[in-house]
Amino acid sequence: MSKKKKKNSKKKFIIFGAIGVVIAVLVVLVITNSNNEKITSVQTEKVENRNITQVVSATGKISPEYQVMLRPEVTGEVVKLPVEEGDIVSKGQLLIRIKPEQYTAQRDRAKASLQSTEAMLKVRQASLDKVKSDYKRMQGLFYKELASYHELETAKSNYLQGVGSYESQEASVRQAEASLYDAQEQLDKTVIYSPIDGRITALNVELSERVLGSSFSQGTHLMTVADLGLMEARMEVDENDVVLISEGDTTNIEIDAFGDLKFKGLVSQIGNSAKTTGFGTQDEIVNFEVKIRLLAPNEKIRPGMSCDADIQTETRFDVISVPIQSVTARMAKPKEKEGEDEKPKVKKGKREKPVEVVFILEGNKVKKVNVEIGISDDMYIEIKSGLEGDEEIVNGPYRAISKELEDGSTVMAPKKDNKKDDKNEDADKEKESEE
Repeated sequence: MSKKKKKNSKKKFIIFGAIGVVIAVLVVLVITNSNNEKITSVQTEKVENRNITQVVSATGKISPEYQVMLRPEVTGEVVKLPVEEGDIVSKGQLLIRIKPEQYTAQRDRAKASLQSTEAMLKVRQASLDKVKSDYKRMQGLFYKELASYHELETAKSNYLQGVGSYESQEASVRQAEASLYDAQEQLDKTVIYSPIDGRITALNVELSERVLGSSFSQGTHLMTVADLGLMEARMEVDENDVVLISEGDTTNIEIDAFGDLKFKGLVSQIGNSAKTTGFGTQDEIVNFEVKIRLLAPNEKIRPGMSCDADIQTETRFDVISVPIQSVTARMAKPKEKEGEDEKPKVKKGKREKPVEVVFILEGNKVKKVNVEIGISDDMYIEIKSGLEGDEEIVNGPYRAISKELEDGSTVMAPKKDNKKDDKNEDADKEKESEE
């Protein structure tokens, strides 16, 4: 039994000794590594000259460029409806007729009233002629001292009354003429004709249905006539992007119903009034409507279809550019406080703005360089100043660029195969010589 106990104690001693050695080695490694400089693994890319096209993306709906929503101006029953939704119509074609009997009666009453006032005007004219003649005769008698002054004044008064009565009747005639014109207008409005050449894209009433006129309200929406030969996309563009857009900018439009098929378009109109949603809340959004005319619309395009548009606002050729993710914003630091945490400074009541920077690879370290940026596309951004071209810059990972890297940080970048590059160059030279 004593021998077994001795063997077990030796095994325990060996096991615990080995564990102690491992722990000691780990402690030494930790202490040693804590004194080593931190190395960040990064990816790099060479700065090159490219063509940059700035694009503003937006979503919206397809609409006809010209469409008319027809509403009646008189109230009544629909007695004739010779068209259906989808019909092609011509300008001046009959679209709908409203029961006219009520308005015909109003027109006839106005016509009779006009005739009555015109007849009364003739009576007033005859009366005026008589008193006018009496007044002139009394003036002659008065000059010959055959009539008194009182008789002259009485004749003059009768004449002026006759003139007033005639003018009043003239006004009545004009009023009756206006009433007849208004009654005729109301009667004419019982018939609605197509204002443009196009197609019936919406028909909201049926035969024998009673519709309300728009004299005192909005009125019943009868139908919509649209010219489908001229289509446009009406897009909602953010307030920060709308300032980049100009009339005439070229656009690629993708309509959901047509898959990946792209339609060309030109910006035809930029809205001046904002469309705000979520006003007064954190989700408040301010958009402006931008209209884009389709240059070659498909006959199958229908109003109301959803679409996406990429508006090409500006293109610059052969400019220095870098990947978008290579540029980050950092707060400027005073030289004497390089080791302190970055905090926005306030100067004269204004917060200092961060500056755009990139990190250039120099050996196994990086150099932070301030840059001035220009326009950008989906992948690259223009560098106006700060880079000369052909520099090797850090383009990933995002966390390293945005937070970890500093001026002079040590990095480890993947080695590039120069032999492959040399072979590619030799192959290119051979092709050029053969050509």
